[in-house]
Amino acid sequence: MTAAGVDSSEPVIGLRDVTRRFGAKVALDRVSLSVPRGVVFGLVGANGAGKTTLIRHVLGLLKAQTGSVRVFGANPVADPAGVLARIGYLSEENDLPGWMRVPEFVRYSRAFYPRWDDGYAEELRHTFELPAGTRICNLSKGQRARVGLLVALAHRPELLVLDEPSSGLDPLVRRDILEAVIRTIADEGRTVLFSSHLLDEVERVSDHVCLLNQGRIVFSAPLDELKESHRSLTVRFDAPQARPPALAGALAWKGTGHEWTAVCRGRLSDLAPAVAASGGRVVADRTPSLDEIFLAQVTGSKVPVLEG
Repeated sequence: MTAAGVDSSEPVIGLRDVTRRFGAKVALDRVSLSVPRGVVFGLVGANGAGKTTLIRHVLGLLKAQTGSVRVFGANPVADPAGVLARIGYLSEENDLPGWMRVPEFVRYSRAFYPRWDDGYAEELRHTFELPAGTRICNLSKGQRARVGLLVALAHRPELLVLDEPSSGLDPLVRRDILEAVIRTIADEGRTVLFSSHLLDEVERVSDHVCLLNQGRIVFSAPLDELKESHRSLTVRFDAPQARPPALAGALAWKGTGHEWTAVCRGRLSDLAPAVAASGGRVVADRTPSLDEIFLAQVTGSKVPVLEG
């Protein structure tokens, strides 16, 4: 459901040529991206890639040193109240006041959001099986994550920002966050920015994936399009090879001797003739996982040989 008066064609998040340095370290290097309304936008990358720095710019906690950041068409640094009132946020740290009981923390949080839905908050408390009389400090890590998620969702935000929300949590809590909640938000026409290094989770729920590496965007595309544009090929040679073939589009090879496997950019119809020209033949072809594409893209700038 799109909020009244909102232009559905306008991106929820827009970054243009954003650069951020911390001393000599470049955390974001001329990053430009657009997050459309009503999608789950997966932001992936290794630790230190720039994911959390990007999210802090979206939340208005950091100001871009160069470039521009717009959230709902507004500058989150210049209008933090107007922007943050429309955002739900959950991070790995999830630092909650341990001395409060769950209902007390819910009432405290309610004051910050004009569109808080009391009925929905109570529904979420029951769904997440959160005890009313227990202090937050006595809850398990998974229960505290559920409390944070309740507060992030109860005002029905137009944008839900999740920064490594399931790191270190048990599979049941991950399921609550990723499958039950994220898809529901997106199906209502709301938007989710989901940052994680757990690529199988990102692949399970995301419509669009953006990979950051050393502060730069390596790729940003719809997940289906991204997977269709990559292949995992196993190539066999009659004579053993000391090195894999110089195949255009190959990102990273693994193997030895007669048989080598590579994650490649391109389609089989374009790659097979090049394999044949190198003296090999394709004996297996499949769509790689997001994890395989990520590893190949990040490590494959120099096409390393990964020994089996």
